[in-house]
Amino acid sequence: MTALSAHVLEEIRELPAKYPQSRSAVMPALDLAQEEMGHLTPEAMTEVAQALQLDPGYVEGVATFYSLFHLEPVGKHRFYVCTNLSCMLRGANEIVDHVRQAIGVSGSEQVSPDGLFSYEEVECLGACEYAPMMRLDHEYFYDLTTEKIDGLIADRRSPTPRPHPLRAPAGARPLAGGEVKPKRAPRKKKADG
Repeated sequence: MTALSAHVLEEIRELPAKYPQSRSAVMPALDLAQEEMGHLTPEAMTEVAQALQLDPGYVEGVATFYSLFHLEPVGKHRFYVCTNLSCMLRGANEIVDHVRQAIGVSGSEQVSPDGLFSYEEVECLGACEYAPMMRLDHEYFYDLTTEKIDGLIADRRSPTPRPHPLRAPAGARPLAGGEVKPKRAPRKKKADG
């Protein structure tokens, strides 16, 4: 019996053609497996290795090295809250405390009682100027507040998605998840000299 569906295994087998080396397809393949199963089981990692014609130890090594791969069950919606310096200075610790309280867990190893949520504190996600920020459901959210967190949780608990409560200010361009990135002032050119 296989852990992964035939459809996902076929997608994984097609990945190496997109990369100069087949080993480069391991992370996207593990991502597909995890998306289908919710976390990576030993059987799923073995199937990924077979589909990519790689050593199972290599695939397991990649899965255990990167924190975005999970070997234990996690919530359907996982908050990845950046707690690096910029985010911490702008309130990330309070955001983590609020997420923990709002989803009803006491630590990152737990899943909410309804099975919908879990969280993890992560290092820099690359948007320091919009701190505090996080990733949720493959989307990035910026300038976090407790109200934004509550809205995101309510949206995911609702059986029918509501329109996202965040609005784009004039001149801003929308980002994933309804967030907006403020328009920046043009940079001054350096004087030749």
